Amino acid sequence: MRIIALIMFSLVLSACASNGSKKTSALQVSANVSTGTGTLLIKQVIFGKDAVVRQAVKNECHLLTKLSGFVKSYANDQYANIIENATKSSTAGDLLSIEIVSLHGSGGGAWSGAKSVTIKGKLIKKGKLVADFTARRVSGGGMFAAYKGTCAILGRCVKTLGKDIAGWLKNPTKVAVLGDL
Repeated sequence: MRIIALIMFSLVLSACASNGSKKTSALQVSANVSTGTGTLLIKQVIFGKDAVVRQAVKNECHLLTKLSGFVKSYANDQYANIIENATKSSTAGDLLSIEIVSLHGSGGGAWSGAKSVTIKGKLIKKGKLVADFTARRVSGGGMFAAYKGTCAILGRCVKTLGKDIAGWLKNPTKVAVLGDL
């Protein structure tokens, strides 16, 4: 039994040592550099007028800024410029508006059940609506959920929604349904 433990320790140690020697290639460094064209203006994300959202979630989770930030980071390779919290529509770029229409985020983290975020969005080009979507993501918190709070779990939802939207932006369609819907 002692020999097996020694062998396992040696394997873990050698794996850790070899990870530090990897060199970053030029391709990996340029992965965060925009290669797209045009401009995407993301209007300030809002809670829909009929959305029922606990005040604690509004105050503590920062979901509105997180969602636009995730869209920006995942769509970075599709646009030369992405401007968050755009206040005016412009013919100089694509305008994306997003609103959170429903949110289930009971307090108590994973112990109070799964959390979900439902959003709607519109893409306007040259002043005309060209595409729209409805999306929902549900999460129970993933690994170690018992140690995560409500904001962390809702953050997982909006992160995945940001990725969903970026994928949709590659080929936007009308009345698209994204995520867990």
